Amino acid sequence: MSQSLALGWDTRFIVPVSVGTSMSADRHSLTTRRPPLWLIFAITATGVMANTMVGPSIPDILDHFGRSDSDAGIFVAAGPAPAILLAPVFGVLADRRGRRAVLLPSLVAFAVGGTIAMVATSWWMLIVARFVQGIGTASLIGLAVSLIADNWEGPDRIRYISWNSAVLTVGVAAFPPLGGLLASLGTWRWSFSLFPIGFATALLVAWKLNIPVQTRNVPVRQQLLRASIAVREPRFKAAIAVGFVVFMMIFGLFLTVFPVMLLDKFELAAGGRGLVIGVPAVTSTIAALLLSRTRMRFGARRLIGVGAVVLGAAYAMIGIADTVVVVIIGSLVYGLAEGTLIPTLQEIVSSSADTDSRAAVVSVFTSVMRSGQTAGPLLASLLITDLGPQTLFLLGATMLVGVGLAVMATSVLDVA
Repeated sequence: MSQSLALGWDTRFIVPVSVGTSMSADRHSLTTRRPPLWLIFAITATGVMANTMVGPSIPDILDHFGRSDSDAGIFVAAGPAPAILLAPVFGVLADRRGRRAVLLPSLVAFAVGGTIAMVATSWWMLIVARFVQGIGTASLIGLAVSLIADNWEGPDRIRYISWNSAVLTVGVAAFPPLGGLLASLGTWRWSFSLFPIGFATALLVAWKLNIPVQTRNVPVRQQLLRASIAVREPRFKAAIAVGFVVFMMIFGLFLTVFPVMLLDKFELAAGGRGLVIGVPAVTSTIAALLLSRTRMRFGARRLIGVGAVVLGAAYAMIGIADTVVVVIIGSLVYGLAEGTLIPTLQEIVSSSADTDSRAAVVSVFTSVMRSGQTAGPLLASLLITDLGPQTLFLLGATMLVGVGLAVMATSVLDVA
């Protein structure tokens, strides 16, 4: 048995399929045209800033514009909502025109939207600016994963996707305290002050991402057919189903309800809220950096199943917490689960297609994840007034434990 089969890889998708190139040429191109990892990580870090930087300031933003707690969901959902429809479109364009051609305008849109949001003079001006920023972020994280999958294979692919996820999870956990600190030094507008960094990331992409673009002579219809074959695989369907629930819980509870809970129950200011929300950075980074080892030892199904159960346990701890200490412990447990779940799901999805359709396939995953990121805050906003933050966390915990047990009871995600 070959090493690739022993590792559980589908050899049909290991080597990119290109018109007019040989297998050996494709393998040679992997080592001669690789983008620097730090550039991929910079794209990921930029893409994760939109909600995480401003999360601790949500109560202050609502207060400034005279909005109720239920409007927090609208504010959070405005960011990921555009990607529901646009991510697949950008994915197809990236497969046909190259990753760089999509990344550059996306990063500029991110920076423009964030800058306008910083100076917004009305609630709806802020929401529209967030929507523009969401258009910019629609493709960023998915294309970062695609760049890794395009240029590395096997264990290296798992390792670098887990490193990229470590950047993502550090961003999800570390940007909130940074945003909270900025808000505490000035006003809530200061938490938007770093979004123009998207212009700098765009310049880096223009300078360093010099992978030659191969002309795609394949008709769009055939390209979509290739992508649809991968998307219909049971493994892919299971991964996006779990991912939808996970991202709905993260954005609906941890990034929307949690800041409100920290203010209403524990009376923490923006700086304190940011520090607590940033606690998972420690454990999520450790989990993501160790993922290549744990993945080889335990396999994807066990990691995803146990990860979902652990995430549910973390939410239960937060839901029943009466002190900030218990909340912090629950947040540390949350980080372990997040740092395991997200890169494992990303690697399964990115390995389901060849280079010519990978961005399109990953963008389907991105679109579904953005649906979860949008549905979670909106659903939480509808329920928070009647049920309260703690009950919502307990309901989320129950759902996550159920998902984890279902994953472990089936074999569809049995991947080495």
